[in-house]
Amino acid sequence: MTVSPASPADPASAFDATTGYWQDIVSAGALPIPLEPPYSRGYPARLPDGRYLVLPLRGVPGDPDRCVASLIANHASLDVVDALAGFMADRARAFQADVVVGLPTLGLAFAPLVARGLGFTRYVPFGYSRKYWYDESLSVPVRSLTTPEAGKRLYVDPNLAGSLRGRRVLVVDDAVSTGQTMVSALTLLARCGAEVAGIVVAMCQGTRWRGRLVDAQGAPLPVACAFESPRLHRVAGGWAPEPGA
Repeated sequence: MTVSPASPADPASAFDATTGYWQDIVSAGALPIPLEPPYSRGYPARLPDGRYLVLPLRGVPGDPDRCVASLIANHASLDVVDALAGFMADRARAFQADVVVGLPTLGLAFAPLVARGLGFTRYVPFGYSRKYWYDESLSVPVRSLTTPEAGKRLYVDPNLAGSLRGRRVLVVDDAVSTGQTMVSALTLLARCGAEVAGIVVAMCQGTRWRGRLVDAQGAPLPVACAFESPRLHRVAGGWAPEPGA
């Protein structure tokens, strides 16, 4: 992977094209960027086995002084997706779920692999596309950090909704950041009569999602991830983790 050098005049002024990212997992000694901040174009996310996945930085819309590390699973190499899904399955095993639910869009890259890693032969995909036989009552509006516009809805196929009733569900997604998408998924699962055993994602981004992901009694739901990445703010020389974000 090649990382473009920072501009001496303003090292935090631009970001790389993402073509070369998400393709390899490397040891600390093979990192193409500094392990410690300030970061210029990428963030070294530490994985459970001590290796790293370098993530490209992307600006936060409307806030030139903040950015986040990006993971786009369907742009990643198959080896990277397989490795992350393996870590996710390992960490979700303790939740003892009865069924796996995958969230669109990028959570569907991981959900079948996590399900197989846990010994299941199938999983239940949620989706944003409404088929003609869908029931509008089995859908909820959804927004996210990367798709903030209104109008999108999360659906479950009515033919699959019955398989969730009374079952302990593991929810799989690519990332959790603000928690908005996951809260919508929890609302839809409650409508299906499911019990959420836990949530597993590839990336826990920042801390804003904490406090939002709770059960019907207000108790925090178990959340596991393959790795964590902070929200970043502009500092001299680049970007550094934003305290408490």
